[in-house]
Amino acid sequence: MIAPDITIHSYCDSLTTYHRRETIDVRMGDFGIGSAFPIRVQSMTTTNTMDTQGTIEQSIRMIKVGCELVRITAPSIREAKNLQAIRDGLIERGYTVPIVADIHFTPNAAEIAARIVEKVRINPGNYVDKKQFNVIEYTDTQYLAEMDRIRERFLPLVRICKEYGTAMRIGTNHGSLSDRIMSRYGDSPNGMVESALEFLRIADDEGYQNIVLSMKSSNALVMVQAYRLLVARLKEEKLKPYPLHLGVTEAGDGEDGRVKSALGIGTLLEDGLGDTIRVSLTEEPEAEIPVAQALARRYS
Repeated sequence: MIAPDITIHSYCDSLTTYHRRETIDVRMGDFGIGSAFPIRVQSMTTTNTMDTQGTIEQSIRMIKVGCELVRITAPSIREAKNLQAIRDGLIERGYTVPIVADIHFTPNAAEIAARIVEKVRINPGNYVDKKQFNVIEYTDTQYLAEMDRIRERFLPLVRICKEYGTAMRIGTNHGSLSDRIMSRYGDSPNGMVESALEFLRIADDEGYQNIVLSMKSSNALVMVQAYRLLVARLKEEKLKPYPLHLGVTEAGDGEDGRVKSALGIGTLLEDGLGDTIRVSLTEEPEAEIPVAQALARRYS
């Protein structure tokens, strides 16, 4: 259920009339995400990022069927540096779609990638924190000390993105909430939202707002609750109405994966929420694009 203090009007204008939520623009060169633009469709490569040619070829297959942003994993500095070769190879072939570097555990890789590609995705659950499955009760003083540590580690990336005009997705994943968040908020939509807001407040304090937010879960009900709560919290804290990236993680394949994705993504699109979507199927990435296009087409 939705948190008791969250009403429908906190995240949605009407139950009966569609109205897309108005957002700020997030720019990647000439490409934009937000309510001023169509709902963008994206996917992610499954190749080894060090396989430059293989990643280029798979990216082209995705682009040819309508992929508007290509996300590529960069788990270490080595892969982050190789994004330059992939980007250059795509440009040589005539493809200029924005590239998104997917970062999890390596801030140094994110700082390199942010100088090369148009957008970086970080997961606040493991960008600074490491999940050790410890049960720790944090005092307020200890919690604030942890936030100082996060600020110190996160600020270099924010400043690089600001300098290079690089966009960022702060993407919470339900399955990788930090021990610190889990200890205070539990395994809940509230914990997911707070995990992202901690990082968002730091960026906002620096005057950096070229940000997209996501609240992904393999449980479509949790995912829907988290996004609705996020929109309400942004209003409550008087933060900017940032664009939203929608997706159900590990949706599966075949009919099951498509139905599960439609349940989560479609529910939020009906609320007027969502500015870019990725359907996460355990199939070739180009198979995800027609499903995402079908979901977005109703709102074009």
